[in-house]
Amino acid sequence: MMGQATLFLTVGLPCTGKTTAARRIEIEQEALRLTKDEWVKALYGPENPPSAGDVIEGRLIQIGLRALELGTNVVIDFGLWDRNERSALRQAAADLGVAVQMRYFELTLTEQRRRRDRRQAAAPHTTWPMSDRDLAEWAERFDIPTPGELDGSEPVDNPPAGFTTWDGWRRHRWPSTVC
Repeated sequence: MMGQATLFLTVGLPCTGKTTAARRIEIEQEALRLTKDEWVKALYGPENPPSAGDVIEGRLIQIGLRALELGTNVVIDFGLWDRNERSALRQAAADLGVAVQMRYFELTLTEQRRRRDRRQAAAPHTTWPMSDRDLAEWAERFDIPTPGELDGSEPVDNPPAGFTTWDGWRRHRWPSTVC
């Protein structure tokens, strides 16, 4: 590897500013930006099939890890709601010897709804419908990153039960094909 690349992870719920920040990182850090929603929209239009989204994420992660190996900065723009997802990517970066910068985006529910409404009115082709109930349910499922996770001072957790490595968990979580 020619120079140490950095893996940037955008973490947060919908409408919190992740993609706007990812676009800024892409330019400022000369990073390859991998935004799942753009790929799902390009391939499926108004549909958002969960199984296909997981495969797209998996493929984009493969591309991102290869770019990191080649010394290119990468920004993963998926939301990464689950701590295990973040841990798997932090470990993949460590295995490659690259740095990780995690950026967490949070807003009040009122501001999140305002942004959702504005986006759906101004650019409905770039998003999917999200109800207030969806936003509330997603917030309940979201694992808020710890300060140590965000600044990198906290070690990566061990893989979940049933997995001996994060690489194995990552391949299970983000399959390479639609089954």
